[in-house]
Amino acid sequence: MKNFKKFLLILTLLVILVYVTNITSIPNNLILLQGENLNIKTLLGLSINYDDGKAIEAVNSEDNKIGEKTGKIDLSLNFAGFNIKDLTVNVIPNTVVIPGGEAIGLRLYTSGVLVIGMSEIQGEDNNNYMPYKDSGIKEGDMITKIDDETITCTSDLVTKVNESNGNSVKITYVRDGNNYNTEIIPKKTSENDYKLGLWVRDAASGVGTISFYDPKTGDFGALGHGIMDIDTEELINIAKGDIVTSKIISIVKGEKGKPGELQGSIDNGKIIGKVYKNTNFGIYGKLDNLNNLNSNNKEMEVMPRNEVKEGKASILCTLDNNIQEEYEIEIEKTYPSTQRSNKNMIIKVTDERLLEKTGGIVQGMSGSPIIQDGKFVGAVTHVMVNTPEKGYGIFADTMLKQMKEVEEN
Repeated sequence: MKNFKKFLLILTLLVILVYVTNITSIPNNLILLQGENLNIKTLLGLSINYDDGKAIEAVNSEDNKIGEKTGKIDLSLNFAGFNIKDLTVNVIPNTVVIPGGEAIGLRLYTSGVLVIGMSEIQGEDNNNYMPYKDSGIKEGDMITKIDDETITCTSDLVTKVNESNGNSVKITYVRDGNNYNTEIIPKKTSENDYKLGLWVRDAASGVGTISFYDPKTGDFGALGHGIMDIDTEELINIAKGDIVTSKIISIVKGEKGKPGELQGSIDNGKIIGKVYKNTNFGIYGKLDNLNNLNSNNKEMEVMPRNEVKEGKASILCTLDNNIQEEYEIEIEKTYPSTQRSNKNMIIKVTDERLLEKTGGIVQGMSGSPIIQDGKFVGAVTHVMVNTPEKGYGIFADTMLKQMKEVEEN
């Protein structure tokens, strides 16, 4: 009997865990393109209701029509007749965009300084010390304040630490979106300055491809994936950034097991816009100097994910001579049910010109717009390292929704 009761208890806890996981996985705010179905997976007993209490029929199927009209819709998640969570759906109208394909440079600046490493330091007595040892700070943490004063760059940190004269400094840092406080006593070195033993960085730069922009607002999306810190492999939390013109200076051809690369220069690039957000689904901001964009692309409709077909398509990208060209690809597989991923389709380069130049998909090509039947389908995101002619792409509607979230924030 005891074993049976224990089994029932474990089973009950597992059921509760499954329901709690399902409930917390449903976001409070959702964005749909006009005509897109609301597709939320709910368990038995859970229902999505309008604000008048009426349940949405067939919420887990293709039959619901909630996305037919634009605007915000208030909903609720109910369990056994009780409201347990409020939801807001923002249905945005289908729009036209201008696909990109231009090589761009990125200069990103963090909201604080990023800890990328730690090392012993030699004190003025020639002994080695680790001031950070018991502070709790780890690689990937973002230091935002010293003694309650905001830190915006590495020089701010160096100045504040030297001003301590060896006295303990209060450090505020961010990890996984949460703020923490600690204290470190800086150690004086033989060079008559004070150090914490932390290696930090306050900026990042690179080359990519712009995916699209809204001709009415100048809002843009690029890359289709986030920019990760090379040392911590975490998404860089930026405070601001610039998008600048870039010049491709060489191409490293991709090979099996060794991804290729577009090598570009941004040193003399002209600023053509601002970056406001670095997300897992690309970088987003606003273009304010379109005259410096080397593009004559025309407006295109955005193709909803349910219309994307396996078969012929093309990508736009800039390679040698900094001339944008269109190259043939094949969409081999689509995953329309994926929502929180930047790998919505598998693509394969079939154009012999592109294969000859790059070997397939290479780093720096991320963000290259994918075109099918004269519509904007999405953007290139990743290469398959062992099969460089193949890679992944993100759906256009995923990027549009992400851009809308950035606008609202």
